[in-house]
Amino acid sequence: MLIKNISVLLGKELEFVPSINIQIKNKTFKRIQSSIRPSSNEESIDCEGLLLIPGFINAHTHIGDSIGKDVTMSNSVDEKIHPVFGAKSKILKNTSDENLSFFMKNTCHSMIRKGITTFVDFREGGFDGVLLLKKVLSELPIRSIILGRMDFYQNTSEIKKNISFPSSKKEELDKILKKCDGLGISGANENSTSVLNYYSKTTKLRAIHSAETKQSVSKSKKITGKSETMRALSLKPHFLVHMTYASKGDLFSAAKKTRGIVVCPRANSSLAEGIPDIEFMQKAGCLLGLGTDNVMVNSPDMFREMDYLWKVTMGIHKKRINPKEILKMATVNGGKILKKNIGVIETGSLADCIFLDKHALDIEPMHDPYAAIVHRASESTIKAVMIGGKIVYGKI
Repeated sequence: MLIKNISVLLGKELEFVPSINIQIKNKTFKRIQSSIRPSSNEESIDCEGLLLIPGFINAHTHIGDSIGKDVTMSNSVDEKIHPVFGAKSKILKNTSDENLSFFMKNTCHSMIRKGITTFVDFREGGFDGVLLLKKVLSELPIRSIILGRMDFYQNTSEIKKNISFPSSKKEELDKILKKCDGLGISGANENSTSVLNYYSKTTKLRAIHSAETKQSVSKSKKITGKSETMRALSLKPHFLVHMTYASKGDLFSAAKKTRGIVVCPRANSSLAEGIPDIEFMQKAGCLLGLGTDNVMVNSPDMFREMDYLWKVTMGIHKKRINPKEILKMATVNGGKILKKNIGVIETGSLADCIFLDKHALDIEPMHDPYAAIVHRASESTIKAVMIGGKIVYGKI
């Protein structure tokens, strides 16, 4: 396929190029230059009036709870989503696989329509939970990174005594890891340091929630005398999620010991837990990705996530932030954190991208493409979504 005369946000710095030709072949961006002639059998499409941007990487989701949208609105965070006694856990255990699958599939369709080409899911339910999500995804074109976990959580006493990972559970863990992309651990407050150390020896992708709430930070210090983040780092995670209440020291340690942090500002706010300080995270040297978190409490919409984060951060700190940096969090940075060939439009990268209508009512005239995308564009601005070189939604 040859796409002609299209505007594009090119490369890892999202450089705006007003008009260029792009050849897509074997699921990747084959050539990107001003003049390319199509081969005799190659489809050629004039894309004048369209802007091509990288597909969004939703770097943290829980789509298993799609069936529980907006239940327990006034409850605390733990009452809503605690992995042992929260309402979410009860809903997941008492809902049929058929119903869970139906609503997870709906969420995937919703993400595709909103330009999300890859999502990273913390999948509950152990081995069966992973298999269920894989079955759902077998019928869909969206890319996924599935981070499974065991239904194994330790209590305060076991964490204080630093009880090790039970040998009877090792076979189950190996079984889960064979079917998914890595581990998505609930948090340090449900696991002893010994268990986190055991998980750290697994060879696949590892991630963990950390410092999401004041209560979780306080609980870790009360139980172990250590910060929640420092204990989470015992997992040797490739990335951390949330870090809303991480200390400065925690952030500097995270910058040195992980690939980055995935923040979920709308979910944090909908749970009445504030928002992460992305300005200081960046100053500490942390690479930041963006996620939408639980479908139960938040919609999987990266346009809304970017808009909210950009404006609220500026409103709180009374300081301008370059919208390009927010857009990088939703695209380029996600690819870097995952170490996948996605999130960027450059030769050799997977052809996952979004075609935006530059003449859409909400963004024309587009004087600043980054601001237009971050706080004016929406699902209605999308003309088409491409994953692996194939149009999976809309048309151009």
